[in-house]
Amino acid sequence: MVKLSVIVPFYNVQQYAPDTLKSLRANAREDFEFILVDDCSRDETPDILARAERELPGAVYVRHEKNGGLATARNTGIDKARGEYLTFLDGDDWLAPGYYPQLVSAIEELGCDFIRTDHVQCTARARAIHRVPNGRRGVVMNPRDAILPADRSTSVDYAYAWAGVYHRRLVDRGLLHFTDGLRTAEDRPWIWKLHREAESFATVSLLGVFYRRGVASSLTQIGDVRQLDFIRAFDQVVAETAEDPDADKLLPKAVRTYCAIISHHLGSIERFEPAVARKLKSMSAVALRRMPQDVLEEALDSMDIQRASRLRRLRRRPVSPGVAA
Repeated sequence: MVKLSVIVPFYNVQQYAPDTLKSLRANAREDFEFILVDDCSRDETPDILARAERELPGAVYVRHEKNGGLATARNTGIDKARGEYLTFLDGDDWLAPGYYPQLVSAIEELGCDFIRTDHVQCTARARAIHRVPNGRRGVVMNPRDAILPADRSTSVDYAYAWAGVYHRRLVDRGLLHFTDGLRTAEDRPWIWKLHREAESFATVSLLGVFYRRGVASSLTQIGDVRQLDFIRAFDQVVAETAEDPDADKLLPKAVRTYCAIISHHLGSIERFEPAVARKLKSMSAVALRRMPQDVLEEALDSMDIQRASRLRRLRRRPVSPGVAA
């Protein structure tokens, strides 16, 4: 019986993959498997992973013949996974030695559907600890109770899939797969669905994931059209939350978060290619008009004047025919 399946997508990370694999080796156990998914890399990453399949205990190597993005690669890994528990790691991040055995012990002790953990963000030589925005630690809770309040950062805003571990019953209930084809913000509909539909979760003070920021090949650093998938991702969050029995309570949080993300991208619009920047403005204007307008007005009223004014101007922006998310 496999206790833990670790799903690790890789794409053009030959510089970082050896460190990632070394840290997996320092977490290996006879009942752990490491599902290494190469998303059609064009550098030396496939060769590195082929060697790892032979040398890393528990390694399972899968290669995509066509690049599908992070969500699709994770889904491939979920479909291959045999473990009682599942977790994720990105191919340019790494782990503290012995972290996964501690993670499994924590979820076994608490007996909940999933656990969320803190992480260390690494930018060049700088290190910063990022905490799950949920003050109650080591206590099993209803995930729905961690969505609100709307005007504060909560557990659904801490969307990192690799910052936690998940029981297989979530796969069986259709809650762990990602929206296929999303190339950015793929974890937003995912984390919202988990919090709306899973039955139990806990936050634990366990540090062991080192999240590498500022990687040149990362989509967070690239201003091309793939970044605009955040609109499709948040459209899904709003649409699914609108169908929830508690939509009147939860929609303000979903809409306000969507607005904050649009404002964030507009605030750093210079990093986008010019054509993409124009498309960002047009698609965001259409997105604002798609939102429930009464909920949107409440959200804008609750935001600071700079962000609210920026979004109100955008909502009034003329949109070219045929522009859609």
